Amino acid sequence: MIYFCPTPIGNLGDITLRTIEILKSVDIIFAEDKRVTVKLLNHYDIKAELRTYHKFNESEMSAKIIENIADRDIALVTDAGMPGISDPGAILVRKLIEEKIGFRVLPGANAALTALVLSGLDTDHFTFYGFTSNKSSARKKEFESLKDLKFTLIFYEAPHRIKDFLQDVYEVFGERKISISREITKVFEETIRSTTSKVIDEDITEKGEFVICLEGNNEEKNYNIRKLLEEELKKGVKKSQAVKEISKKYNIPKNDVYKESLDL
Repeated sequence: MIYFCPTPIGNLGDITLRTIEILKSVDIIFAEDKRVTVKLLNHYDIKAELRTYHKFNESEMSAKIIENIADRDIALVTDAGMPGISDPGAILVRKLIEEKIGFRVLPGANAALTALVLSGLDTDHFTFYGFTSNKSSARKKEFESLKDLKFTLIFYEAPHRIKDFLQDVYEVFGERKISISREITKVFEETIRSTTSKVIDEDITEKGEFVICLEGNNEEKNYNIRKLLEEELKKGVKKSQAVKEISKKYNIPKNDVYKESLDL
């Protein structure tokens, strides 16, 4: 059996009893960085064999793991948090499913959800996006595709890009509530709750991994549905298809668009 085991995102105490039991019972632990994982294993007196599995050898190691899984119990961990979420592991999951090989995913520490609760923003509906492009132009295009969503948006960002990231957020999303958390569960944990216009002037310590939670779009937009339909029909789009596309693109109830189309 192979187990995907989440590890603490800072404080070594944030690991479940079940995860400790599994790590002590398996034959091999595949880790993103052995130098990081060995600290956790030493802390809990875990003696399993340690091998590397990271984003640069994911495909190769996934094949080897599948070849040798028959008579061994294996655990996969990353440096912090849940394997497969903005960390190595997703490729192995897909290969295991393709080969119809059983596996288990254990619950545990997660930076995104912890930061979301810390933010005070809407938790009923949210979208986890993770890391964006490290180039401003590409990042802005990603933001453009997200700016009409009404859900809280959750991003990850590296410390050396946080200032540029926040500047792009303000330029694309405009004025919204925002929360920035760093060093979650660690000694210097910090959360800044502000607005997109004010936060770019904050004295932000550029250390540790950042989780950014951004308020969703709460503007009520009054679209001219008839005009949108006419534009699509001029392009040669069938009326039924135009109704579907406009409803999806502008987040307008399909029935409203359909009623307007009856008059055309």
